[in-house]
Amino acid sequence: MIRRGVNLEGRLCRLRALEPGDIDLLYAWENDPSVWGVSGTLAPFSRHALEALIESQRYDLFQSRQLRLIVETHGGRALGALDLFEIDPLHRRAGVGILIHRTEDRGEGYATDALRILIDYARTTLGLHQLWCGIETDNAASLALFRGVGFEPVGVKRDWNRSPEGWKDEATFQLIL
Repeated sequence: MIRRGVNLEGRLCRLRALEPGDIDLLYAWENDPSVWGVSGTLAPFSRHALEALIESQRYDLFQSRQLRLIVETHGGRALGALDLFEIDPLHRRAGVGILIHRTEDRGEGYATDALRILIDYARTTLGLHQLWCGIETDNAASLALFRGVGFEPVGVKRDWNRSPEGWKDEATFQLIL
C-alpha cells in the first residue's frame, strides 16, 4: 500500500498518493466531458463519491482492488492521474489507465515517465506479474504511449465501445513484468 508522503520519482514527474486536498482537482477532471470517452464515464461524479474514493485509498490496494495516483511535476503541479484497477491478487495483474488532463501538457513525455515509474513500482513493490489496458483503435496517442513503454497488442474487441461517432474497436494490450 502506498502511504502518505511516499513519492515515486521519475525523470520528468512523480507519482504520489491521493490526498483529501485533491478533491477539487478530481472533481474537475472526473466531470470534464471531453475525457469521458476514454474513461467510460457517462455521468458526473459527486464530491461525496470522490471523497469516498480518496477514503478508500487508505486501505490495502489488494483489498480495494484499485489504486489512484496523482501525476505531478517535480515542482508539485498536478498533471493528471494514473489508475491501477481490477487488481487481481491471485493472478497478480491489474488494468492501467492514465490521464494527463491539460492538452498543453500532453506530448511532453509526462505520461511515458509516469508509466515507467508505475511499471517499476508494479514489478518491484507490488509483485505484479502483468499489466493490461484497453485502448480504442483510433486513439493513436495512447496506442503509441503504451507500445512505447513495452505493452504489446494481444487482441481487438470489435464494436466494443459506443460513441457519438458510432461503434469503436478496442485493442487489448499486455505487459508481462
